[in-house]
Amino acid sequence: MSNVPRSPMDWDATPDPSAPRSPRRVDGWSVLRGLVCAFGLLSLAYWGYIAWPFPMPAVLFIVGAPLFAAVVWYFFRSPRSPIETDVVGKTIVEVALIVAAGGAWISIGHPVVGLVFVVVAAVSGVVASRREAR
Repeated sequence: MSNVPRSPMDWDATPDPSAPRSPRRVDGWSVLRGLVCAFGLLSLAYWGYIAWPFPMPAVLFIVGAPLFAAVVWYFFRSPRSPIETDVVGKTIVEVALIVAAGGAWISIGHPVVGLVFVVVAAVSGVVASRREAR
């Protein structure tokens, strides 16, 4: 009910519903953040392909590991998360997902890729959390 009578003092705090919304700002950090998330999911799928014998266990891990990570990220870390989580909870979930993807690379014999991914993802996560805190 946006047409409820209000005192004149309340009009400044009420946004105009007909005003156009400003588009989301896309910059280098948000692009890097998206690439890190996509690479993390692809890393988990690649780990399922390399680490498990094909067909049955591999298919479960190729699909299941990234799907599980995406669902956990959506419920606890996403900006549109249905579950309200504090900063500590969001940080724990993000660190766990980053370590899982980096550990996947280390476990299949590519420790340099895993460590570079962890460092880039950590920097991207710190920048993203600093932006959210503003």
